[in-house]
Amino acid sequence: MLRDDYDLDWASYEGPDSLAPGPHGLLEPTEPRRGVAGISSADLVIVPALAADPRGHRLGRGGGSYDRALTRVGAAVPTIALLYDSELLDEVPAGPHDQRVRAVAQPGPGITRLA
Repeated sequence: MLRDDYDLDWASYEGPDSLAPGPHGLLEPTEPRRGVAGISSADLVIVPALAADPRGHRLGRGGGSYDRALTRVGAAVPTIALLYDSELLDEVPAGPHDQRVRAVAQPGPGITRLA
């Protein structure tokens, strides 16, 4: 769930009936919130992306929400960006605050580990 400070809070998704409109116009889970540190207990993190490159840099929507969240993910936890086949590019812009993903998932090639 997107917080007012653009950090992410976490809750279980229990199906479409467990969603309700949230403060940012998004549907959000109605289950109890687990806080921003909730992601630190994940076994796998699937990250949205507009594009990514082979070094694991991910292009998002510019709010930095997932970059903040990814700093709380353990080094051994797979972080996978979802892309269309044409969205794995040679290079995407990245700054010092950008957190890398460890793999991408695409419809054609499937899951590809990144450097």
